[in-house]
Amino acid sequence: MATKVTSRPEGRPRQVGSPEERGQVRTQSRRNLPANLARVSEAAKRSRQARFTALLHHVDVEALNRAFRRLRRSAAPGVDGMTVKAYVQELETRLRDLCDRVHSGRYRPLPARRIYIPKADGGERPLGILALEDKIVQGAVAEMLSAVYEMDFVDCSYGFRPGRSAHQALRTVHKAIMSERVNWVLDADVSRFFDSVDHEWMLRMLKHRIADPRVLELIRQWLEAGVMDNGTYAETVEGTPQGAGISPLLANVFLHYALDLWVRQWQRRHANGQMRLVRYADDFLLTFERRADAVQMRAALDDRLGKFHVQKTRLIEFGRFAAERRGRRGAGRPETFDFLGFTHYCARTRAGRFMVLRKTQRKRMTAKLKELRRQMRRRMHRPVREQGEWLTRVLRGHYAYYGITGNSRSLARFRHQVVRAWHSALKRRGQRHRLTWARFTRMLQVFPLPPPHLVHVWRY
Repeated sequence: MATKVTSRPEGRPRQVGSPEERGQVRTQSRRNLPANLARVSEAAKRSRQARFTALLHHVDVEALNRAFRRLRRSAAPGVDGMTVKAYVQELETRLRDLCDRVHSGRYRPLPARRIYIPKADGGERPLGILALEDKIVQGAVAEMLSAVYEMDFVDCSYGFRPGRSAHQALRTVHKAIMSERVNWVLDADVSRFFDSVDHEWMLRMLKHRIADPRVLELIRQWLEAGVMDNGTYAETVEGTPQGAGISPLLANVFLHYALDLWVRQWQRRHANGQMRLVRYADDFLLTFERRADAVQMRAALDDRLGKFHVQKTRLIEFGRFAAERRGRRGAGRPETFDFLGFTHYCARTRAGRFMVLRKTQRKRMTAKLKELRRQMRRRMHRPVREQGEWLTRVLRGHYAYYGITGNSRSLARFRHQVVRAWHSALKRRGQRHRLTWARFTRMLQVFPLPPPHLVHVWRY
């Protein structure tokens, strides 16, 4: 006779069921979860108001080991100088000690090592490189919290979620403009979002679902761990360090309450026509049928997200009738908008039907080519075969993201500039024999670069 199931902390192993039922369970996000996290996910799905009081026991040695296996082997070390290759020695002993420290309260995160990477607009983006054990614990906690919040996140959110990608967000925007009554697009850009998240608001939002004080204290410690910038320690009174394993999930939780649910509520109360929100992390846009709704939302959005440094909110007339309406007013061609590295613009097929097309955003391409030329100068004296293999990987990675229907011309332009940059770098290697284009063309036949091709083919 089956044992009676009593109340238990969330995810505590059941006393009934076969071994097959305790295996991997497929969830809503189409990913395989361990059985204990699958039960947490099921509990979160059954009740959207439930608060989880006991979660830290899911951060066990197995969870820490999974988090360690997800780390890149070439990941840069933090302030502790520990690398993945060094940590893997005596891995089981290290993980058991780390697990004991987490559960006994002796674990303390170290400050993040601050570095800066160039941005497309010419500025620099600060990144925080965590100590290795902080990466491991954050990865395990993020996996556990994701099992809860994946049941809460709405369909408009695509960034840093299992089974979702930037191309799905782009496809949603494409379908909305092509099949819905879209006449206006509100393009919003939140600047310095990760640097301006309020810690107290972040924890208050987490408490809607998480009632385990040990998990909340861990997150507070990560938020307040501080950074080391050129050997100088600085406290973090707001924001989450970009590059931290827990930051994408915390950003999604914050914007879920601050933006996604608020937009849904605003739509029910105020909108008179169709509207849609599409968000990828802190990059989002809204589409509208009626201009009055768009204008009203723009004012409300500035008030709602003003403290998060919204850099711009641009209202654009867009859609299948935009060119005709603007032509009658003598306003010229419809404006374009940028989203996730692509410039979206109105176009026509050969048969005269409306379609929305995308091309690589100019700033993104310019910044990438600038960085590519800098890398080429560093690799100038490497063997030609090695340079060709590296450029092949660069081009394939570029095609994998930007290879979308309608963007063939930008792909060809990018490859052309890469070829010219390679020729220019090889010309500087010596002064005795000048590398002519004819000779360089013969070399390209020996070390060919992949031609442009579309990876994401969308039918119109």
